[in-house]
Amino acid sequence: MRQFPPYRILGTARREEAPTPIEGGVWYTALAIDDGIDYRFEPGALLPFAYLTTDILLDGEHMTCFMIQLQEGADGPEFRFSFGLLNQCVGRLRVPLAAVNQNRWRYEREGAVLKPLAQGARVDLAKVDRMRFTIHRKSERPVHWCMTDVVATAAEPPLLAKPLLPKGALLDEFGQSTLHLWPGKTAGEAELVRRLHAQADEAHTHRWPGGFSRWGGWMGRQFAATGFFRTHHDGARWHLVDPDGYPFWSIGMDCVAMNVTSAYAGLEDALTWTPDRADPLYAPVYDEPAGINYLKANFIRAFGGEWYAKWSEIALSLLRKWGFNTAANWSDWRAASAAGFPYTRPLTPHFPRSKCIYREMPDVFHPDFTADAADYAEQLRASLGDPAMIGYFLMNEPTWGFIQDQESPAGGMLFNTPYCATREALAGYLRAKYGSDAALAAAWGIDATLDAIAGGPWDTPLSPAARADLFDFSSVMVGRFFGALNDACRAVDPDHLNLGARYFTTPPAWAAKGMQGFDVFSINCYRRQAPGEDLARIHDLLGCPILIGEWHFGALDVGLPASGIGRVRDQEARGQAYRVYVEGAAALPWCVGAHYFTLYDQSALGRFDGENYNIGFLDVCHKPYDPLVEAAAYTHARVYPIVCGEAEPDARPPDYLPRTFL
Repeated sequence: MRQFPPYRILGTARREEAPTPIEGGVWYTALAIDDGIDYRFEPGALLPFAYLTTDILLDGEHMTCFMIQLQEGADGPEFRFSFGLLNQCVGRLRVPLAAVNQNRWRYEREGAVLKPLAQGARVDLAKVDRMRFTIHRKSERPVHWCMTDVVATAAEPPLLAKPLLPKGALLDEFGQSTLHLWPGKTAGEAELVRRLHAQADEAHTHRWPGGFSRWGGWMGRQFAATGFFRTHHDGARWHLVDPDGYPFWSIGMDCVAMNVTSAYAGLEDALTWTPDRADPLYAPVYDEPAGINYLKANFIRAFGGEWYAKWSEIALSLLRKWGFNTAANWSDWRAASAAGFPYTRPLTPHFPRSKCIYREMPDVFHPDFTADAADYAEQLRASLGDPAMIGYFLMNEPTWGFIQDQESPAGGMLFNTPYCATREALAGYLRAKYGSDAALAAAWGIDATLDAIAGGPWDTPLSPAARADLFDFSSVMVGRFFGALNDACRAVDPDHLNLGARYFTTPPAWAAKGMQGFDVFSINCYRRQAPGEDLARIHDLLGCPILIGEWHFGALDVGLPASGIGRVRDQEARGQAYRVYVEGAAALPWCVGAHYFTLYDQSALGRFDGENYNIGFLDVCHKPYDPLVEAAAYTHARVYPIVCGEAEPDARPPDYLPRTFL
């Protein structure tokens, strides 16, 4: 074990001499992003160790995201490990030093330590001589935290068995935050039950806006009907077309499901109330391995054994009332199907024979990869022939794309997977290009041989020429990957649309080259507005329409510690941000829909990975955020006039604020 005391304090950060609730801890206050603590040590000091660890307590009630950075000298490559913290709960950070190999993007949430992510560059621990602990995201308020010195250990540090909660439990009996007070907070069970019964009583009265078809399309125009959703270009713009032939702009809501789960592993004392697991009525509120769903519990309070049927009826009726026509990714698609409500389905990647060789990229040249793809496509059999299904997403945000310009899936494979069929194929690709070891070494400017490329450990730093070749081969890998999945899915289900892979941003050229063959390209786009120029570039490259699969805006004026990825001042501004985003997207001739993430706020305690955002149209007690709801309903009633060029999109943006979490 080795302890690393601070070398110097960065920026406005200040050490406070005050009693701390953590033994050996020190209080710090900082005002700005990148403030924090600097550590120095001799190169190679981290080599004998497997983990970095420290105990931390975040004061206040708003999310702060921190960053640990390891760097090779003042100007060398830098590895970054970011994480958030629950307020008012001690957490133990455990950073595995193997993370510097970049073979994994997200690590498991552990208690109060939320969404740990490996980012930045691959570094050589033999050359790392400095570390920084800094603020990465924050609200306008000062950050006040207590932490122990960072320690390097050879053995895995133990988890905290019973984290300190200075202000007691963090969730009340309804799943609301105990740290926050806000107008509209549900005051008791009677209020909750009245609201849910009123929503149930009104459910049968809600319809889509006038002029919508039975599927949510626009009855002002009609194309050929096929009985399924399809794509169509009318010479001026792209459309989805509903089963009856009407133009359909997909106004989607992600996560139309009872999935507001609080991950409480190691945080049992943070819960004010938990139902008896042995009670058959309340047993469904528990999710394994350690999650509790207060949304379900609240419906059980109101409706007893009819809770699920009532939820399905209420949720879909509210979507119609607000003008949504798609139950989008991660929704309860079976409930939507039973109601004849248009929906999309996510498929779950699983490649047991070919295995993964870099993050979630399988060994695409493995002789059994085709069989893995065929088994993967079998998921579609459950929805064959359903006209309410728009299409399927192949996956969500493949993390082999979450890399810097100097990294590629082929490069990641080279450093992390000593033997696989795709490495052998890479060697064959380079042999065809260069012909000999001497020519390869000369072109790359490093000591490289084709045999070393084909198999065995690799730790030689890459030259720009080597990285360029690896990006080119990564395009081959991506094309082989999606080509097999596309073919397998169409063999099982030729009727529904292949909606692509929900790429996390505008794909770089090396990735986009391998993404041919989708019916619709889907992009998750957390920008202030839909990026017209970028979407046009994707369209020109791939020749297909584009669907925005995720976006949102949140605020810090209600009972959640974090706003989400997009952030504005308050609920009124959330409504205006919604209008600007959707109406701007509808005006783009390549865009056929935008799906908002999500129907419900996340848990204030954090979901499985720690996200705890105010991003819902409804809170955990099923209370709508009226300014957002009203703005969305107004926009949805005018989407089709905007699509057809008969109305102009709203271009009055709210004030966009800095993010408070990843």
